[in-house]
Amino acid sequence: VQLQASGGGLVQAGGSLRLACAASGRTFFSSTVMGWFRQAPGKEREFVAAVGWTGGTTDYLDAVKGRFTISRDNAKNTVYLQMHSLKPEDTAVYYCAASRAGSYIGTRTTDFISWGQGTQVTVSS
Repeated sequence: VQLQASGGGLVQAGGSLRLACAASGRTFFSSTVMGWFRQAPGKEREFVAAVGWTGGTTDYLDAVKGRFTISRDNAKNTVYLQMHSLKPEDTAVYYCAASRAGSYIGTRTTDFISWGQGTQVTVSS
């Protein structure tokens, strides 16, 4: 499966952005847990959010709870990350990822097997 992320950009602190990730190729998107990770310069890639097959189950990094919302549209093979109240510490390259088979919602990079190319999010203070 190929993943194409979009929607990043430069925004002031307190602003909002919506990331999208479209899946293509041989995909069983509607039965794949999808996630978002981010990586800031000099730091390891960290889990941000994940969503189960139907969108009814989600998990978030504590630092983004209440500000970020992950959702999916299985008809469009697309997963979204709506980000509000952005902070400078949210600055990073954001990656979407598709999990291994099954319904388990993991938070480790090793739980995911396909990755998008990343989209830069920069939050200015």
